[in-house]
Amino acid sequence: MTNTGDPAKTAAPPKRADARRNEQTLLDTAAALFVTSGVDVPVRDIAAKAGVGTGTIYRHFPTRAELIEAVYRHQVDACAEAGPALLASSSSPYVALEGWIDLFVDFLVTKHGLAAAMQSDKPSFASLHLSFLDRLLPVCAEIISAAVEAGELPPDVEAFEVMYAAGNLCAGAGADPRYDARRMVKRLIAGLRLPSA
Repeated sequence: MTNTGDPAKTAAPPKRADARRNEQTLLDTAAALFVTSGVDVPVRDIAAKAGVGTGTIYRHFPTRAELIEAVYRHQVDACAEAGPALLASSSSPYVALEGWIDLFVDFLVTKHGLAAAMQSDKPSFASLHLSFLDRLLPVCAEIISAAVEAGELPPDVEAFEVMYAAGNLCAGAGADPRYDARRMVKRLIAGLRLPSA
């Protein structure tokens, strides 16, 4: 039978709940190991830590490049989804900002670990940075806006500047064991808070 180009006929069937859980576990595990051991960590180590066989990883991600891309996108999505949840559950918007920036730092440390591996002509890698900005900048802006409204931050704090500064502070992560990017970013965020807040 000839494919008519109908997207409904060519779309992949939805994954079972257990397959989705396995994939999420693999992505979380791979992200953690990329931070500690780099993107060249053996697949068998990721599988062992996730409690699955190597075949399960290759079923979800046939190549290392696909795994790297999936980890990147998974972390962007998790960081984006955490913003509204933190705003809703934190004692103040500033506390939500602190929590979100901490997650953002986790993402940045992993992102810098992935940077070398992503130097590729694979088309899907080209759109990753844009998707990163599209997803995370509005989330950061929403949290900052709430903190400004609450009188915790001055009105001239810009989300892009905060993310850019945090990115620059994380750029040195791993280069020297004496440098603690997370501590420096915490100091950056603390310095933004209004004294009366």
